[in-house]
Amino acid sequence: MDIIHLLPDSVANQIAAGEVIQRPASVVKELVENAIDAGATAIQIHIVDAGKTVIQVIDNGKGMSETDARMAFERHATSKIRTAEDLFTLQTMGFRGEALPSIAAVAQVELRTRLAGNDCGTCIHIEGSKVTNSEVVMCPQGANFMVKNLFFNIPARRKFLKSNQTELNNILQEFERITLAHPSIAFTLSHGDSQLYNLQPQNFHRRIIDLFGKRYEKLIVPVSVETSLVTINGFVGLPSSAKKKGCPQFFLTNGRFMRHPYFAKSIVTAFDRLIAEGDQVPFFINLTVDPSKLDVNVHPQKTEIKFEDEAAIFQILQAAVRETLGRHNAVPSIDFDTENRPDIPGLGSFEPSEGNPFLAPPTIEVDDTFNPFDTTPKERPERSWSAPTSAPKEWKSLYDTLIPSQDSEEAPVEEQSSLLSALGLDSESIWTKGSTDVMQVRGRYIITQAHNGLLIVDQHRAHIRILYEQYMKQFATERSISQMLLLPLLVQLSPKEVATLSLVQEELENAGFEISPLGGGDYSILAVPAGTENAHPEQMLVELLNADITTENLHERITHTIANVLSQRSSIAYGQYLTQAECTDLLDRLFDLPTSTFTPTGLRIYAVMTDAELTHTFG
Repeated sequence: MDIIHLLPDSVANQIAAGEVIQRPASVVKELVENAIDAGATAIQIHIVDAGKTVIQVIDNGKGMSETDARMAFERHATSKIRTAEDLFTLQTMGFRGEALPSIAAVAQVELRTRLAGNDCGTCIHIEGSKVTNSEVVMCPQGANFMVKNLFFNIPARRKFLKSNQTELNNILQEFERITLAHPSIAFTLSHGDSQLYNLQPQNFHRRIIDLFGKRYEKLIVPVSVETSLVTINGFVGLPSSAKKKGCPQFFLTNGRFMRHPYFAKSIVTAFDRLIAEGDQVPFFINLTVDPSKLDVNVHPQKTEIKFEDEAAIFQILQAAVRETLGRHNAVPSIDFDTENRPDIPGLGSFEPSEGNPFLAPPTIEVDDTFNPFDTTPKERPERSWSAPTSAPKEWKSLYDTLIPSQDSEEAPVEEQSSLLSALGLDSESIWTKGSTDVMQVRGRYIITQAHNGLLIVDQHRAHIRILYEQYMKQFATERSISQMLLLPLLVQLSPKEVATLSLVQEELENAGFEISPLGGGDYSILAVPAGTENAHPEQMLVELLNADITTENLHERITHTIANVLSQRSSIAYGQYLTQAECTDLLDRLFDLPTSTFTPTGLRIYAVMTDAELTHTFG
């Protein structure tokens, strides 16, 4: 019996939707890209419940006829390519003809559209790939897509959508990518009753400032180079803008956002020895390449692009960034400029002078009576200084403070089973509480004896873990203690950060912040969590708004983030030398914690080198 059969269009569309439409942000991306391909100069986006209930995209593009409006929802129906060769000369954002049928397969869609020159437009209603209504209506030129109840017919997919804050952040991320790639188009974005963005047509630099805040105006410098392979223009951050994480980084190729770790590495390499290892710098780079030299048809999301000359573009991009840094004095250099140099007179002639004996020429004294073969000891002339001719008999005592004593008793304090089992150790303890057999190395590590080996502790990370646990206990109450500031702090937020703040402000207030809006993205910080007054609260607030605080348990996540930021900022710095008592106290507090193996961000705090490893190392 034959068992292979064709799937119905509705099922095939739902399968395709699984690749193309993953969340509300995917719908926004596809609809806005279609509006851009239609020649729109103004695009409005309205969302409700982070896109779960309603996503509406209105554009003033060329619109569609009644026939085209119906055909647009058929699989692989498109006006953007006709042959396979067209894939290598793409000038449009979309080309597969999968987006609209995929959306219509998992949502309730209403389309109102009118061609320029027509008196009336068309209105189509589709649910689950089925056209339920089609009529003639009056509407403005362009297209008005309204997508309701996303995944209404796939409860499992709808159930696994994240919280409103998470989905809204994903929409904002897609919005940033699209609007940054098309600064000449006006965009507005509204969530519920509040307008989050109102972007007017601008140049690329102004669009960056509108999206990411005024603080980037002085943090980025222009990059520009034109070659036969690629034209590069955009902006890159100065070394002073480097951060551990959260820096906006964008590659745009022919007006399309893309991810490209290889090119990102070229920028990191250009900043070699200008920023700390692991830091990030913001960059906004436009690449213009011959469409025949790249392949966009790699992934359904169209964010991965293959280049024919990747290695050459890597070198060009790296050289362009380095040239920009040198032009803006971001690279240390030797200045040979003599303008306005103070006039330093020469030494003049070497004539002996009683008033200035340093001007007398050097003299040479020769001992005519010296005989190298005469072994008779002679008295040496007295010198103005003397040096010991032999080491002191008590030389061993000089090293007593560096070599740990072997007389101390081992007393188990805490079981570190997770790390010890990973290291293959059998001991139930690795640190004797109160032991003074410790030494500090290079202002970074504390070394002491373990029960059956050598314990090496990173003092900075150990202090981070200790402070983190203290802050988490402090934040265990429903509302943390708030400390009013003598003078309010001014902080500038980007529109995305403002949108995030509006959703988490109540939790921030419970954590101890008091924030007042001043308008235009400016906010005044009136109070902060107690103990954070000297930890740059304005920077901490920005880090919080850019951190991953989008989980369901919002209060727990915010307190975790605050505790993590505070512990990072207040911990012992590398290079800070500690006394023996301070080293002992640090280890006592660390190994009294229930979790002392890793920092809150997952970095290893200590390592144990076993006796077997030591013996193997030294043979």
